[in-house]
Amino acid sequence: MGSVFRAIARSGPTGLVLGAILVSLLGIFLLVGFIVFRRWYRARYFRRRNERTVILRARWSDIVSGKVAPEEWCLDSLDAEIVGSILLDNIELSTAESLPLLLECLRKSGLLDMLIYQARTACSWRQRAALLALGRTRAKEAIPALAAGLDSKSAETRVTVVRALGRTGIPEAAIPILDRIVEGRLDAPERSMKNSIANCCRNNPRILISYLDQSQGPARELLARVLAEVASAELGDELLVLAADSLPEVRASAARALGSTNTPYTPPALHSLAIAPEWFVRLRAVVALGQIENVDKIEILLRSLCDANRHVRQRAGWALARMEPQLEQILQDVVATKDNYALQAFISELERSGAIERIISGLSGSGQHSAPAALREVIEGARKSVEMSGKAMASAAGH
Repeated sequence: MGSVFRAIARSGPTGLVLGAILVSLLGIFLLVGFIVFRRWYRARYFRRRNERTVILRARWSDIVSGKVAPEEWCLDSLDAEIVGSILLDNIELSTAESLPLLLECLRKSGLLDMLIYQARTACSWRQRAALLALGRTRAKEAIPALAAGLDSKSAETRVTVVRALGRTGIPEAAIPILDRIVEGRLDAPERSMKNSIANCCRNNPRILISYLDQSQGPARELLARVLAEVASAELGDELLVLAADSLPEVRASAARALGSTNTPYTPPALHSLAIAPEWFVRLRAVVALGQIENVDKIEILLRSLCDANRHVRQRAGWALARMEPQLEQILQDVVATKDNYALQAFISELERSGAIERIISGLSGSGQHSAPAALREVIEGARKSVEMSGKAMASAAGH
């Protein structure tokens, strides 16, 4: 090879060109050889992995129960990787009855300790992969290692930790996030924090109450929005306290939370929120009224049907249009308000729900000058008004 290059060097410029060509060909051959070797190696690896997966799957029940000692598979890196992957998949889909057995297998095999070690010591994407895997374990031992990642300088790592804590679904996993939110030390997207806290506190929303008492400003609003998603009737008086909060966003969240309760105090609380100065508070209250089963809400909804805000009127009309047994009486009450906007909103919702034809057919047997006939004329007039409004809006959009 050395003599070839010396010969090329002696041949001047032509030799330099030939040398460049030879070097390029050598590089191409080396690259092709590397690609072929890599494909052969990966095919061999996946074939071996598939073979080991079939063998381990056949013995899966014995592996989980402990009949197959962990030493038989956890000391082999490929087997440990396969079993760990299957365990995490099963844990995510497991029920409360099957989860303890899977977690016990994860602990005894040392896989949980290995993930905790990687989450604490690894860097970059390896650390984030370990953190996500820890969240999938749903193990309480993973919480301290995950909580330490909330103070990371990397924004990607902090977001990963917030999501991993949420995936555990354990109430205790929400505490590190809540502590930092109240103290103003957690820099992470609000949506990620909200989803994680809601997932952890879904079965124990009372945890949020104590943190709400300690929070102020945006943090209080965030926690109130989470509470609105997971609230239950067990919270009771705490929701009434939030309904009288000084922050409009907190009152709106309290209105949403009250929609998941159906107690004697629910309609009066929603009534006070339905006349709030802020339109979005009134809107949340009307939506919540549509979710509860209580005939006392009709009077409140009729008042909201005459609201100055279009969205509030629409939601009030939606709730009233689905109170099937009282529709004819409600229609008469809406006409009695002499509010054209209220009547149009109610007729529009009757059209959407399909109840309008039943009401008209129920009135069709009346005489020309009777009250039902007059009511029928009002309905037809309102329907034409709604159609004209729709055409006007479509024309404006076209221009």
